[in-house]
Amino acid sequence: MTAALPELADGDYYYQSLGGGRFRSTIHAQGAWNEHEQHMAPASGLMADSLERHEPRADMRMARLSYEILGLIPGGGFHIETTTLRPGRTIELLQAELVANGRVAIRATAWRMITGDTAAVAAVEDTAIPAPDECKPLDGPAIWPGGYIRSLEMRVAEGHRPGAGIVWLRTQHPLTDKADSGDLARLMGLVDTANGIAARVPPGKDSYAFPNLDLQIHMYRRPEGEWLGLDNAVTFGTDGIGLTSTVLHDLQGPFGRAEQILTLRRT
Repeated sequence: MTAALPELADGDYYYQSLGGGRFRSTIHAQGAWNEHEQHMAPASGLMADSLERHEPRADMRMARLSYEILGLIPGGGFHIETTTLRPGRTIELLQAELVANGRVAIRATAWRMITGDTAAVAAVEDTAIPAPDECKPLDGPAIWPGGYIRSLEMRVAEGHRPGAGIVWLRTQHPLTDKADSGDLARLMGLVDTANGIAARVPPGKDSYAFPNLDLQIHMYRRPEGEWLGLDNAVTFGTDGIGLTSTVLHDLQGPFGRAEQILTLRRT
């Protein structure tokens, strides 16, 4: 695709905050499929941050984030509109929309749920993965183009192959120039990378493109820290549709799952 390159902000962060829910992306938010677009990962982190800041309640946390990608996400300027769709005493449904060039590019909804002490019955079936210091450096930019991929530190575990693998990610860049986002937003800003860490086919010419149309995240524990672990499996169906499925980890262990539906296209 060809398009005019957007006017980007200049800074060592993903987004410049312009006030009133308005932002401008930097080169670090640049996408991998097209150089004039944003990568879904930092955009989803910024939307998670907006949702977390919307009418917060100390007795609740976000347990599910659902993103619908409604088209190409333009680089440059945009704004985020956040609302409460369903208020409630024990559960609330929030919505955020990323609006660029007069259209909604991403729509996100989040279930916020009341918390309580369930330690007596707590149990996790997802298995632990090797820690980052047990893994080898991974050169992401050798596989994928774009400013976002270049912004990451990546580690890969033994046994990685096309279609499945374990990768750890972190970034030194804050979401915005204010550098005041929490761990949840920072880690949610890395999750969408899951669709590229164990690609079944190499990206590029004479292969297949496999962009995701959505990102669904379920969290049975609130994540912490700067490292995100992705235990990943990619399925390609026979009729042009695929699925990337990922167990999400921080340094304390697994905390949730992510799913991404894929459209498979010849390049």
